[in-house]
Amino acid sequence: MGPQGQERQGSGRGDGGLRSQVTKTKGAPRSAIVGRLPTKQEILDFLESTSAKAGKREIARAFGVKGGDRVALKELLRSMADDGLIAGSRRKLTKPGTLPPVTVIEIVARDRDGEFVARPASWDEEQGPPPRILMVESKRDTGPAAGIGDRVLARITPLGADADYPYQARTIKKLARATQRMLGIFRSLPGGIGVIDPIDRKQLKEWPVARGNTSDAKSGELVRFELVRGGRAGVQTARITERLGNPEAQQMTSLIAVHAHGIPDTFPDTAIAEAAVAKEPELGRREDLRRLPLITIDPSDARDHDDAVFAEADPDPKNKGGWVVIVAIADVSAYVWPGKALDKEARKRGNSVYFPDRVVPMLPERISNDLCSLKEGVPRACLAVRMVFDKDGRKLKHRFFRGLMRSAASLSYEQAQNAIDGRVDEVTGPLLDTVLRPLWGAYASLTLARTERAPLDLDLPERKILLDDKGRVRAVVSPPRLDAHRLIEEFMIAANVSAAETLEAKRSPLIYRVHDSPSKEKLAALGEFLATIGFKLPKSGTLKPAHFNRILADTRATPVAELVGEVVLRSQAQAEYSPGNFGHFGLNLRRYAHFTSPIRRYADLIVHRALVRALSLGDGGLTDTEMEELDEIAQAISDTERRAMSAERETADRLIAAYLADRIGASFHARVSGLTRSGLFVRLMETGADGFVPASSIGHEYFYHDEVRQALVGEDTGLGYRLGDAVEVRLVEAIPTAGALRFEMLSEGRALGARPKGARPHSDRPRGRGYKGKAKGRGSFKKRR
Repeated sequence: MGPQGQERQGSGRGDGGLRSQVTKTKGAPRSAIVGRLPTKQEILDFLESTSAKAGKREIARAFGVKGGDRVALKELLRSMADDGLIAGSRRKLTKPGTLPPVTVIEIVARDRDGEFVARPASWDEEQGPPPRILMVESKRDTGPAAGIGDRVLARITPLGADADYPYQARTIKKLARATQRMLGIFRSLPGGIGVIDPIDRKQLKEWPVARGNTSDAKSGELVRFELVRGGRAGVQTARITERLGNPEAQQMTSLIAVHAHGIPDTFPDTAIAEAAVAKEPELGRREDLRRLPLITIDPSDARDHDDAVFAEADPDPKNKGGWVVIVAIADVSAYVWPGKALDKEARKRGNSVYFPDRVVPMLPERISNDLCSLKEGVPRACLAVRMVFDKDGRKLKHRFFRGLMRSAASLSYEQAQNAIDGRVDEVTGPLLDTVLRPLWGAYASLTLARTERAPLDLDLPERKILLDDKGRVRAVVSPPRLDAHRLIEEFMIAANVSAAETLEAKRSPLIYRVHDSPSKEKLAALGEFLATIGFKLPKSGTLKPAHFNRILADTRATPVAELVGEVVLRSQAQAEYSPGNFGHFGLNLRRYAHFTSPIRRYADLIVHRALVRALSLGDGGLTDTEMEELDEIAQAISDTERRAMSAERETADRLIAAYLADRIGASFHARVSGLTRSGLFVRLMETGADGFVPASSIGHEYFYHDEVRQALVGEDTGLGYRLGDAVEVRLVEAIPTAGALRFEMLSEGRALGARPKGARPHSDRPRGRGYKGKAKGRGSFKKRR
């Protein structure tokens, strides 16, 4: 990965140093000449003219940009993005806020004239709110009439900025309505009817349930429902399809997330049958590693073991002080073949999802917890990499191979760390000198290389929820970060880099794990925040992880250390999967791919298959069809990863809200973690739980949001609260089903001075509780969720 961060802006000139050609490329504007760098206007014309996905690769292909001129094209696109001319990712660029001529839209309402109003079925919220689209009759549409809730393929016509609606749409084709997996709380009403309150905080509407569609649900039950439409007027009602029980039961919390996000949690019979007939591994053409003392080191509650490690001093006299490290990974590609039932289901799921009380696995237990779990003392098939490092941790060479291994021990992180720290047990005692000390010796060398590489050093505390035997929250803890954790992390990173290097050397397609540098907008916001606490971010030049590390190090001993770490984290781009490589900014690596967890990540399985094919390691390699679909696969698994993260986060929020529900009225020490016009977000010191303090409940004066100082300030007194301030709050409301906590402020604000120039006008500021009019944002979460 080359230098990341801000890049110099492209000039936008139409010459890129390539020999001009007269050939035109399909999809390119008529004025475009293939073989030169396009102008900004030509790129905009191209994006408007194509309804297909158009990213940097497609633009380069359309204009014939090749070789080193791709760098110039990248700089030009960066410049256009900085100027607000284009938006999106490298895989899909658009003119911001515009709709293509033909797109899928969803009918959402009627206006006061009775006309249907629609919105785009897919919209990037970073471009602002989705545009409202006026539906007009189409003489060509002779099929069933579309109504509220329907999705249609439509032809879009811009109406101009001054029109009541920016677009109008004519239906080309009504699309089949996908069955929605929706969850809610049923409330019964007289007459055998009822309503459903959605548990999704983004859904503000309650759904009526007609007589006969209640499935005998009782008031207060958690139910799964689908929407049905009654009549041409487009009025939708709910039909209960499944009763799930008491939503307040904490055992239901993860199930709520599973269903709310549409995460597949049952395997089809074909996949189960395929897994059931899978056979125990045989040596065959594999290298025999059964005498090598490979060990697994995992969390104490690990449900599977897919990686094992071994290290020894390099016997080569030319590499004095160097190390040989072997990382062995469960050979999932030997059991999950492309196109088979197991593969189809794994691809659909994308990854395993981990909750405090359950796992929704990517693969059935027969595979994930048995044949591909590197159990102690049991022969298991693996795909391994042997890496040689010098005394300073620089990798000299590596080699991938298929093997048959037998784990010498299954240790927890704490168990391995205790042994190194002098507290051995009956398992680690015999392994200390021959297995563990060499591992730590190799880790010490790799740490030197890591320090020289200087990746982003965000060591934020992890929040872990502990449950009792009845599935209720027992405690919320932040486990210590051990050298044992860092050792495994460094070995896995080295193996992942080796996989990417090998596949690139073999010119094999692969899916990279990529992480872009922070955007200009996020860097500006970070700079403003740091200025409020007396620190500066470099304003020019290429930003590297080392710049962020310096800030993190300077604030580490201050009360705002954790907050600064989180703000720096928020400023970073989100990592994703891509068949094109633009490096990993956070790790400061030029190339990176996920190789080490094929049990729980489909991306790793693709990389395993690519290695098998590229190195001729036997059956189960990447197919030609998969190579053609890598764009689609990368996008899909990036989406499922984000889905899993949302489900896991929402479950944690709901569990903690349930844990605190019986402590209404209790006071807590907290820190201000966020600010908006309507109030403060706080994070509790005790549990790490997040909650909200409405501005309407603070003080007896008007409050305004000072974005520059990152503060909420009282207009009359100048007292206020800044991001990172330590405060005391009282819990007012807890709603477990929504994962929401509401607090009131107990601490007095600190003196912040008079309102600076540029603060919000009087009428647009949140009011304190001394205001006698109607206070914005006041009231409970129940009314607003």
